[in-house]
Amino acid sequence: MKGVVVLGATGSVGRSTLDVLARHPDRFRVIALTANRDVDAMAAACRAHRPQLAVMADPAAAQALAAALPAGLGVEVAAGAPALAAAAADPRAELVMAAIVGGAGLVPTMAAVQAGRQVLLANKEALVMAGGLMIEAARRSGASLLPIDSEHNAIFQCLPRGEAGVDVGSAAGVAKITLTASGGPFRDWPAARIATAGPAAACAHPTWQMGRKISVDSASLMNKGLETIEAHWLFGLPPARIDVVVHPQSVVHSLVSYVDGSVLAQLGNPDMRTPIAHALGYPERLANGVEALDLCRIGRLDFEPPDEARFPCLRLARQAMASPAAAVVLNAANEVAVGAFLEERLDFPGIADCVAATLDAVDAAAPASLDEVRELDHIARQRALELIPRRGR
Repeated sequence: MKGVVVLGATGSVGRSTLDVLARHPDRFRVIALTANRDVDAMAAACRAHRPQLAVMADPAAAQALAAALPAGLGVEVAAGAPALAAAAADPRAELVMAAIVGGAGLVPTMAAVQAGRQVLLANKEALVMAGGLMIEAARRSGASLLPIDSEHNAIFQCLPRGEAGVDVGSAAGVAKITLTASGGPFRDWPAARIATAGPAAACAHPTWQMGRKISVDSASLMNKGLETIEAHWLFGLPPARIDVVVHPQSVVHSLVSYVDGSVLAQLGNPDMRTPIAHALGYPERLANGVEALDLCRIGRLDFEPPDEARFPCLRLARQAMASPAAAVVLNAANEVAVGAFLEERLDFPGIADCVAATLDAVDAAAPASLDEVRELDHIARQRALELIPRRGR
């Protein structure tokens, strides 16, 4: 029986992870759960899964959680960033689901990598911000990185050997990889209509059920830009060998093209339990509760190139791939801008405008340590915040 830590247990990926774990009580035991400040959801998860440890990033939320849990449940409650990192490196666990959204997940994810755990990586921002540092830390510690994003997990399944975090490119005969994008809720919208879209429209994803931040990233195609950077680090491929194609049905989750002209694709219904179960059971396959794919019912699969004129965030992310420092700035500015958009302090085109302006304003050398990554992230966030009032409504 394998011990599991779930970082970000109350988010969409965390909840899906707990659903899969509950289907296999003979194979997994939950060692620790972490969350930010959702006390009710965390209390319910603790009662259902009885972890030995529950960590809330927010100290007040930790106090509320401790008061909400029955004394006989046997769950230790802790709070704060050091406790998050300690949970990620808990020696009682072999598997760590890294599902904290955004830059907040960087330090605990790195803690799990440095501890040599098998890390199920759903936090793409960690690799975007510190890809080289994380891959090198995994090599030193013996940690393995199993991708959870549906696109990267699909590529992982289509590669001839199942090792993320190593260069599988030329040696494996891989010509290129292609990430699929749904196109989000604005795929068919003209630019003028996109410019008037509010948070409710941006979060109304046509095929996936996701949190608000990632839903907005999907609507802007920034999510695909971040995933392109993530793929570069995970699979050791240069930007020129990583493509993006819009596929609105979200059935083909990504493709791998080989030098002999063969193209392998992984298909499935759009449900995060598929990649989660694949990584939890790897190299075995686990039942996960996902409905079987019925291609006849779907009827057709469409593909089209992304429109970087209407969705400039994808272009900005591709440009940022040239510099590890620019990738940190890109991610920080995007998180700030998306937060402002969700609070209706910024219009939708303002997200890309804010990111572009921050990239122009912040110039730095490649971070050589996690502390330097965090410092650059802080600088970029502050600069992005300064830009938002001039671009708000």
